[in-house]
Amino acid sequence: MSPRSASVERNTRETQITVRLDLDGRGKSRLATGLPFFEHMLDQVARHGMLDLAIDARGDLEIDAHHTVEDIGIVLGQAFAQAIGDKQGIRRYGHAYVPLDEALSRVVVDFSGRPGLEFRVSFPRARVGDFDVDLTHEFFQGFVNHAGVTLHIDNLSGDNSHHIAETVFKAFGRALRMAAGFDDRLEGEIPSTKGSL
Repeated sequence: MSPRSASVERNTRETQITVRLDLDGRGKSRLATGLPFFEHMLDQVARHGMLDLAIDARGDLEIDAHHTVEDIGIVLGQAFAQAIGDKQGIRRYGHAYVPLDEALSRVVVDFSGRPGLEFRVSFPRARVGDFDVDLTHEFFQGFVNHAGVTLHIDNLSGDNSHHIAETVFKAFGRALRMAAGFDDRLEGEIPSTKGSL
């Protein structure tokens, strides 16, 4: 594993989740969550974020997917916080606009050390396949709370729920890639006037 990698495990009465993350990967994913559409979205994050991601999750899907999706967000956030380390030399800020046919979304991220989510996404349909799109917000809330990032997600246009979700997750991956990348002019420095993030 690279220096900017992490492996995090979380076990509760509702879920058992392991996430392995390499920020300097090749965009490869290995996903086993029991939620095919969600895995499709997580694969977009890995591919467009150029990070390697392995997630094994078992949850109480007989009830619904809420606990599983939220807890994956939590564990992925914890893995990001570990892998990014002290943030020396990173760009800190990242943004991306991603279109897919009629849909367009914008994601902006700040590795600020402060959790905050602004989520402005409306889905025309409540479900894509068997996936409840309301859980998209729960995933990102879990992520920001535990990664310590500020995240703004805005869907700017779209009529198709699948397209909207896909633009959000692709833009999320690309914004993470930018923010976690290194700025050669910041070598050894924390990108903050405070000297810490």
